[in-house]
Amino acid sequence: MRVAVIIVNFRTADLVYDCLQSLHIEKEALSLQVVVVDNDSQDGSVERLSTIIEEHGWQQWVVVLPQEHNRGFAGGNNLALRYILSIGWPVDYFWLLNPDTVIRDGAGQHLVQFLGNNPGAGIVGSRLEDPDSTPQVSAFRYHSIVGEFLSGMRLGYLSKMLHKWVVAQRPVAEKPHVTDWLAGASMMVRKEVFEQVGFFDDHYFLYFEEEDFCKQAADAGWQSWYVPASRVVHLVGMASGFSDHRKKAPRRPTYWFESRRRFFLKNYGKIPLFCADVAWMVGFCIWRMRRLLQGKPDTDPPFFLQDFFSHSVFCKGFRL
Repeated sequence: MRVAVIIVNFRTADLVYDCLQSLHIEKEALSLQVVVVDNDSQDGSVERLSTIIEEHGWQQWVVVLPQEHNRGFAGGNNLALRYILSIGWPVDYFWLLNPDTVIRDGAGQHLVQFLGNNPGAGIVGSRLEDPDSTPQVSAFRYHSIVGEFLSGMRLGYLSKMLHKWVVAQRPVAEKPHVTDWLAGASMMVRKEVFEQVGFFDDHYFLYFEEEDFCKQAADAGWQSWYVPASRVVHLVGMASGFSDHRKKAPRRPTYWFESRRRFFLKNYGKIPLFCADVAWMVGFCIWRMRRLLQGKPDTDPPFFLQDFFSHSVFCKGFRL
């Protein structure tokens, strides 16, 4: 099987180098061709990557596409997809990788094998993990009104009672299973899915684009599968600057709120978006009061409630 790998870089050239080194092990087994899209890093990334490719003799299987504008995750991947299809590479599967990933041995082969054995699977995702092999949540349920309330409120026993609406699927499964959507840090997609569904929605700059894409694929009859035999180290937050949730988070960027609003409005409509906004804010206010009363540490992003409200339907309305 022939696999095209897409890596979108923004000021992470050294991380891309580590990722390419790990991919080199699987290059022959999967007939890999790699496209690295540089999203207008303006930090010498293009020159650095070009030098690395030349020094290692990787010109035959790695291409760098420099861009004049930062198109985000969706736009960067779409540009690479169009490039690959336009030049006629013989491709069966597209493997989307974050630059802050390192491939464990056989990770790509496990994904290819699973797709080959399961014709109904259109999208498969790896088990993402820390460098010490601690698993990260990589399979998720769709965001929903109930899920937004639970996300804001963070009450353990209530989340257990309503676990079917919790977005993150915990505990991390040890066997393959169908899921609503997968982390885009390591996601392999059949060529036929892109041909039938289309590419990512360019209007998402970052976040929610992979969930939206998996939902469009599901609506077209394709399954998304989590495949834990494929193991990929993910250095959380190194590529996006969006901190690991286990630490004090930085202020949530504007595009996160815009992507969230777009996902709800596009896939569910105006009333569900309104209800989801209200549900999250009510839950979050309850959580903040409970945090103060119980003396729990404050790990929330600064100005989270204020920023959320300013991007909610109360201030932004229902513009897509």
